[in-house]
Amino acid sequence: MNRAWTMFKSHPYISNVVGYTTLFATADLIQQSMMGKTLIKDTVKQDHDKEILAVKRDPQPHCIDWSQTARVALVGFCFHANFNYHWLRALEKMFPGGGTKRISIKVFLDQLIGAPTTISAFYIGLSTLEGAEDPFKDWRNKFWTSYKTGVVFWSTMQAVNFSLVPPVARTVYVGGVTLFWTVFLCHIKQQKTDSLS
Repeated sequence: MNRAWTMFKSHPYISNVVGYTTLFATADLIQQSMMGKTLIKDTVKQDHDKEILAVKRDPQPHCIDWSQTARVALVGFCFHANFNYHWLRALEKMFPGGGTKRISIKVFLDQLIGAPTTISAFYIGLSTLEGAEDPFKDWRNKFWTSYKTGVVFWSTMQAVNFSLVPPVARTVYVGGVTLFWTVFLCHIKQQKTDSLS
């Protein structure tokens, strides 16, 4: 444990970015594994005289979509890990230390600026990497659901982060919490738009 802590202190940027990216990609693998257990294929039998005779639901074996995980890792590495590293450092520089007032300001600013930025980058970045015709479609349809849920979840998590976690390890802490958050975002991203309305 002392070696890991020494590495964090001597190479905070690399440790935080690599740790965050690993946790971010792992979240997609967890989400795919969880959803894979309930993956159902609808088979429609048709008759020429009748429209639809029956719909048969067959569970399908699930395989991990490694290209999806690679896209999530790329968005995590290129944007999220770097943004969070610099964003958390900037908040600490502007409002150093703890105390209820400073922690509240940091949490408020994080939810006002950081949360919309990272949620937007997630949806727009993944849609762009997937080659979507309209990379803003998922963002338009799913942003508010994600943001409203995130305000409750992340306000609590960031209050813990700003009050208990040393600044050098805050990005990896956020990466650990993001493991759960990204499972949620990946699940929402895979949902059909009309099921969220």
